[in-house]
Formats: sequence, structure tokens, C-alpha cells
Amino acid sequence: MKPAPARTPDSAELEKLGRATLEIVHDLKNQLNGLKLYATFLRKRLEREDQPVEERETLGKLIGGLDRAAKDLTALVRYARPLDLRIKPHTDLRRIIANVIADAAERETGGLPRTTIAAQIEGDAFYGDFDPVALNDAIKAITDGARAMLSSKDPRTLSISMRAASNEAVIEWRGGNFSARSGLLAGPNGCGSIYANLATKIIEAHGGTVAVDKDMIYVWLPLSTERS
Repeated sequence: MKPAPARTPDSAELEKLGRATLEIVHDLKNQLNGLKLYATFLRKRLEREDQPVEERETLGKLIGGLDRAAKDLTALVRYARPLDLRIKPHTDLRRIIANVIADAAERETGGLPRTTIAAQIEGDAFYGDFDPVALNDAIKAITDGARAMLSSKDPRTLSISMRAASNEAVIEWRGGNFSARSGLLAGPNGCGSIYANLATKIIEAHGGTVAVDKDMIYVWLPLSTERS
């Protein structure tokens, strides 16, 4: 007697499973945020009572892990749900790039190799109909993904350049061998991390494109036909 063939779930079942999974992920994110609050309260109490440094450092690592896990789940929820873009006409793309570079220089590396970021922008008219918050998140995620793929053995320079071509902004990241690992773009539409996947989704929702080759990452974004 032959075994019955495995039944392939239909699209309705997969959608139901996806919705249930999303609810679980959302609940887990809330629980992690609650645990982080308790751990933060405990760390402050240990600091007031002058407890051993090792205990406070351990709690600090625990809080950092909870924070990273909560952020990962938040990104997963955002990726799974439809984007709610808040488009603002005549948004300055130069300012978004500048904010991402300044943020990368100021915040902790979070395990990323020490990197000097050099910017080269050709021209001064890079305005488009963008959601500045969402697009900032996307450019930041790609920049962090590029930094993560640089060599950690010695400080490196990551170059970000932008130029206009046929009413499009072309943004390029250079400085590393981006195909050396299971990289930033793992497939035709997918990226190596949930953050990069979300970045690609945001850019494509703006009418843009993301691509990568051995030593360069590209993003194309449409610019306003009337720029001032």
C-alpha cells in the first residue's frame, strides 16, 4: 500500500497561518519589551545599591539582547504588513543621506566593524515624493548591511555616492566585497536580513530599485520632474 502523498497547503491556509504567526510575533515583541522594562528597573536598583559591576554588566548585556530581539520582531511585523507610506512632496534626498551618515557616526556600532563613511554627492537637486521616515529607515538598513560585510580585521572606509541620471537618483555603496558572504541581497527580491528585506520593500514602494554586485550596492529612486 502506497503512502498517501503529502498534502500541499493551499493559499487560504497559508494566509491563515501567516496571520496567526504575525499575531504571535506581535505578542512576543510586547513581552520582550515588558521584560526589558523589568530588567532596566533591576539594573537601576543595583546601581543605587552599589552592587558588583559584573552583575550590572550582565544585566546590561541582557537588556541589549532583549532590545535587539524586540527590534528584529518589530522589523518582521513591519515587513509582513502592508506599508503605510506618508508621502511628502519635494522631500530632500540629500538630507536623508546626511542624516543616515551622521547617525552611523554617532551611535554605537552594535557589533559592526569600525567604519569611516565618506559621502560624494554630485549636484544639489535631489527632490522627490518620498516618505522621509520610511526612506531614512531603508537607507540606514542598507548602510548597516554594507558595514556588516566589511572586514572586521582593520578599519575600513565605506563610500556612499549619489548622482542624478534621467530623473532618477542613483545611490551607490562601495568599499567591500558584498558577494563574499550570503550577502545583502540573497535573491532577486530578497535580502540577507529582515532589515534589508524591509528596506527593499520600502524602496520598491517608492518606485525604486535595489541591486548588488561584487563590490557595489545600487539604489535607484525617482526624482520629481520639477526640481528647485
